[in-house]
Amino acid sequence: MFKFSRKLSEVLLQWNFKIIHKALQRKRRQGNMGTSHTVTVSILPGARCMFDEPVQVKVNGLSPKQEVTLKATLTDETGETYRSFAYYKADENGELDLNCSAAKGGSYSGVKPMGLFWSLAPQTPFKRLMKKNVLSPYYVSIEVYNKADLPLAKCINERWFIGEGVTRTLVREGQIRATLFLPPGSGPFPGIIEMYGVGAHLLEHRACLLARHGFATLALAYYGYEDLPTNINEFHLEYFEDAVKYLLNHPKVKGPGIGVLGFSKSGDIALAMASFFPEICAAASINGCIASITSVLHYKGMTIPALQYETSRIRPTASGAYDILEAVDNPMEGTNQASLIPIEKAHGHLLFVVGEDDRNWKSSFYASEAIKLLEKHGKKNYTILSYPMAGHYLEPPYFPWCAASFHVVYGLPVLWGGDPWMHNAAQEDAWRKIQAFFQKHLNGEKIRNQL
Repeated sequence: MFKFSRKLSEVLLQWNFKIIHKALQRKRRQGNMGTSHTVTVSILPGARCMFDEPVQVKVNGLSPKQEVTLKATLTDETGETYRSFAYYKADENGELDLNCSAAKGGSYSGVKPMGLFWSLAPQTPFKRLMKKNVLSPYYVSIEVYNKADLPLAKCINERWFIGEGVTRTLVREGQIRATLFLPPGSGPFPGIIEMYGVGAHLLEHRACLLARHGFATLALAYYGYEDLPTNINEFHLEYFEDAVKYLLNHPKVKGPGIGVLGFSKSGDIALAMASFFPEICAAASINGCIASITSVLHYKGMTIPALQYETSRIRPTASGAYDILEAVDNPMEGTNQASLIPIEKAHGHLLFVVGEDDRNWKSSFYASEAIKLLEKHGKKNYTILSYPMAGHYLEPPYFPWCAASFHVVYGLPVLWGGDPWMHNAAQEDAWRKIQAFFQKHLNGEKIRNQL
């Protein structure tokens, strides 16, 4: 009797264990939904897109009003991982549509359709997302988790830089070190020289994306690349003039003039090109300076001295990054005015794109002084795009906002400024308007009237 009771107890125990185990497995599969629905997360209109294109993220198969966490992950070319997350609650049909569903917190809150992308943050402090090989995409993983932090669904978004039919050609013409991107078709196309800031040497992502939008774009290196000068102490504008001639002489480039786009340090180079080269009919400076900052400029016997900076004006912050906003000398004071770019000589139209919370230097001040200078000389050939709470690194849309990263000139991690949401909104708006600016002012007939 004792043996029978013991055997019965063991059988009952095993039976109960199997029931509990199956119930737990069912809950894991269903994400505590209480239904047998399959949870899916999808990217619309498709899993593959261009990096500057928005996508629609949708989740189906949840329980009505179910609370979940959406997580995004991107690993860059160096192996650094960027992550973002947001809390959501499904609607009455068990669905989420990030185009209209509001995040309840996390990396952002509210209705932010692309929030998972622009809020991606590095797991290592002071890293910044860049793209060195534009021939490969970035893969963004989107995952859905239940309240128990168990995975329910996953999909991958391929975000490409080089568009279908865009060609990429390395340029080694004389001293020129560059990459030329041409749109598909026979052309001719409006031409743009595009340059990046200090520390990048030759980045192609912006030029590559511009080619996808119909511009023949030359991504131009100007220091620290191959046999170019290793520092930014001085530049000879003849190098940039050679690049202008190269692009204008290309059979697929519409003449008789071209545009130039500069960011940060290359912003003042872009303004100098517009001031001295009549072939430059449209110049855009993104968070640039109106003086030749840290570099002496030479051109045909003329010299513009460098605007200097003072490291004693750098301030540490609680984040571990430094505030360098006050480091650069004021170009409008005393002998510093000799470093000003003579933008009043520019024949073409000038575009100043400004992040009003730029902590790298006083971009907003520089742009306002530029306008005063132009108007003083009777010039109206300018447009300004000014964005509240946008920081220094204004990239094409959906690049993650960078709060702070390493600055090669100062040798320190520094603050770049901005608010993540406002910064991304500025990137979206500026990207559209920069393209419209070049389309307008690189029209052939209008160019002929300017020259």
